[in-house]
Amino acid sequence: MTASPVSTATGSGREPVHRHHVEGFGTVRVTPVDPAADSALIHSWVTQERARFWGMGGASRELVQEIYEDVDRRTTHHAFMVSRDGEQVALFQTYECAEDRVSECYEVQPGDVGVHLLIGPGRGEREHGFTAHLMSAFIAFVFSDPIVRRVVVEPDARNDKAITLMERTGFVLGPEVELPEVDLPEVYIPAKKARLAFLDAPASLRGAR
Repeated sequence: MTASPVSTATGSGREPVHRHHVEGFGTVRVTPVDPAADSALIHSWVTQERARFWGMGGASRELVQEIYEDVDRRTTHHAFMVSRDGEQVALFQTYECAEDRVSECYEVQPGDVGVHLLIGPGRGEREHGFTAHLMSAFIAFVFSDPIVRRVVVEPDARNDKAITLMERTGFVLGPEVELPEVDLPEVYIPAKKARLAFLDAPASLRGAR
């Protein structure tokens, strides 16, 4: 993604950069992360066991804020809070594949953008189709940037549920790879066996790119 979506937001008054109405589901809004305002909620999500591959299991709220302040300054990586009808439900991140560890695992093509998604803890009974509806909004958002030609995902190779969802969404499965570890003072992300998957820009957009 380009830097422009993040530059439209300022401080705690950040506005959504994308709205997507899903019939029978609600209105999904994608808003750049405000590190100070959103760090407590993000911390409560990324420190859960199910988010271990985000590498922040032992991080303090202050460290989480510092990490997202760093992301906020970048032009190659972006983080967004996602809400449905006003309730924050997910953390969505995009990154230029050429500037990420995934570039060591496959031949990056111009216009490749990777995405990460962390769904917040559910409330009450599980809602059928919840993640799939969010995915449709995310895909529309990512491809709204004319620079993006292909979306790349790298779910845990053992996560059959996520891989099946990618296939249902239209992704074409690629090889199984091992993402190298990231060992930084701020965060440690372990090596991960992942299954690459790719989604080309819709045919209706290709001619304009």
